Amino acid sequence: MKFCWCTITVNNMEESLKFYQEVVGLSLNRSFKAGPEIEISFLGEEGKEGAEVELIYDPKQKSPGNIEGISLGFEVESVDEMIKFITDKGLEVENGPFQPNPHVKFFFVKDPNGISIQFVENM
Repeated sequence: MKFCWCTITVNNMEESLKFYQEVVGLSLNRSFKAGPEIEISFLGEEGKEGAEVELIYDPKQKSPGNIEGISLGFEVESVDEMIKFITDKGLEVENGPFQPNPHVKFFFVKDPNGISIQFVENM
């Protein structure tokens, strides 16, 4: 079995695409309309097969907002550099950084829809 994607209902497709492309660093793999008002976009690592983030915009369905206990994790080379990048973009660190052991360090931000995004450095 292969994990394919994680779906996020978004309130604003452009704002969400900008976050996942410019902040997280994902590439837009494909985007299409699924009816007159519904937009769907898939993002992932450029040139690599693997799990994707699926964004769905449907004006009749709102994002569930701040969801506790679920996060999407993305590996970075340096947590400290990523924190600087995040704050330079005008975003806030939601929690952290944490270093529960000498081999891992991470922190969280919220995406435009209230989803927790974890940036982790494996040391």
